[in-house]
Amino acid sequence: MKREKEFRGISVRLARNYLENLGGTIVDDDTVEGDGWRAELSAEKVAIGPSLELTEVTVAFAADEEFGEEALEELVEDFSRKAMRAGG
Repeated sequence: MKREKEFRGISVRLARNYLENLGGTIVDDDTVEGDGWRAELSAEKVAIGPSLELTEVTVAFAADEEFGEEALEELVEDFSRKAMRAGG
């Protein structure tokens, strides 16, 4: 099972911390693993209008069958709530 979401206005560092707070362990700069799930992080600058750029962090969530679809959805929602408070 996989889900991918983009978040603007947060950093990869902050995303890693949020995932760690949700029970994950930081594997490297771009990877956090939890019990039955994994998140891969990437970032790029995106243009907002003619002269403004924001960082957009993409989080690719993956979970094994034992973790379950419902638990993955809950993880993505919990992360999204944290990201919305910080970014935009």
